[in-house]
Amino acid sequence: MLFLVAALLLLGVALGSVAHAPLPVTLAAAAVIGIWLVVFAVRERTVRRRHQH
Repeated sequence: MLFLVAALLLLGVALGSVAHAPLPVTLAAAAVIGIWLVVFAVRERTVRRRHQH
């Protein structure tokens, strides 16, 4: 999952959209996306565990 966040950040730099934003803004956006992905993964895992039992 962290690989996905890093890949998206690098893709944004390559496309130039993140290159124009200050570094703290970029890091804050990456942190928000990472937290969202973790929350989503935890929710999906709990739902799948409930349906398996």
